[in-house]
Amino acid sequence: MIIGIPAEVKTAENRVAMTPDGVRELTARGHEVRVETGAGLGSSFADDDFAAVGARMVGREDAWGAELVCKVKEPQESEFVYLREDLVLFTYLHLAAYPEVAKALFESKTTGIAYETVQTETGDLPLLAPMSEVAGRIATQVGASMLEKRNGTRGILLGGVPGVRPARVVVIGAGHVGWNAAWIAQGMEAEVLLLDRNIDRLRWVDQIHQGRIMTIASNRGSIERAIADADLLIGAVLVAGGRAPVVVTDDMVANMRPGAVIVDVAVDQGGCIETTHETTHESPSYFVHDVLHYAVGNMPAAVPHTSTYALTNATFPYVVELAEHGVSEAVASDPVLRGGVNTVGGECTNEAVAEALGVEAVDPSKALRAA
Repeated sequence: MIIGIPAEVKTAENRVAMTPDGVRELTARGHEVRVETGAGLGSSFADDDFAAVGARMVGREDAWGAELVCKVKEPQESEFVYLREDLVLFTYLHLAAYPEVAKALFESKTTGIAYETVQTETGDLPLLAPMSEVAGRIATQVGASMLEKRNGTRGILLGGVPGVRPARVVVIGAGHVGWNAAWIAQGMEAEVLLLDRNIDRLRWVDQIHQGRIMTIASNRGSIERAIADADLLIGAVLVAGGRAPVVVTDDMVANMRPGAVIVDVAVDQGGCIETTHETTHESPSYFVHDVLHYAVGNMPAAVPHTSTYALTNATFPYVVELAEHGVSEAVASDPVLRGGVNTVGGECTNEAVAEALGVEAVDPSKALRAA
């Protein structure tokens, strides 16, 4: 199969869909891999690194002209022209948050497979997990930096010092993002509160961290009380494929301490905090109610070398499935991959995505047979 890896064009998106090691494995299996010239530079991979392992270095149009295109982020408006009916696009799509992308995929009849909805029987999201881990760890790192006085905030050291109380960090959601954020925060010696509705998940965190992270059952009252005294609030609520629910209201933000910081990692799924809207790495933050908001939609792009390796490690087995068996056979034989199929032939093929977009969902296997 011909596999294309275009350069990312989203603002400050420095990741690339595959490392040279991944390309080497694909070419060794007899597949043709087309990498757009310069695609890896942001992740510290030179064109020669890809060419040396058998990649064809091509222009953007040739990279998009492949049968299977692997990306990192959802197609941007300038890339809609490359969408077509005989294309399989494998990337993060987040269609619930970007309905204009969904519309472009429907109109072009592109087969869109989303990393974030590839889901196991136990509910795990194996292709979302590595970037969630990165985003969670960055969230605390960014939050610590944002608490410095130069940003117009309270001027607090996250871990404090002997004799001085550390910052209070409140994390809402104990999934991959939230747990990693809380883990890094407690490692920096902050006072950490982790809220989630899943008591079994909180019990697991408590056993792992032996009380160093305070676990609290999440509801409107507990959230309101926890964030009122927070120095740093990290939103990490996820609904696989759907829009993130708003769990922190405008009124709750208004009652936070002036100079506090919010990092909404869920913003690429619409955001779980009412006062957030998506920002970029170039202009990442803004104030509402005297609270600094950081809401970059592609946070892992800040550390692209690490992120690209982590992403390739997770996506590579599925890329091989699609390349060696084709999308119909791969989806028929792998129910985990089946959940990733979001669009086929102008139809929505994921129930959570369809609900978020207000359209009807069709069975992906039937849609693929019809296509």
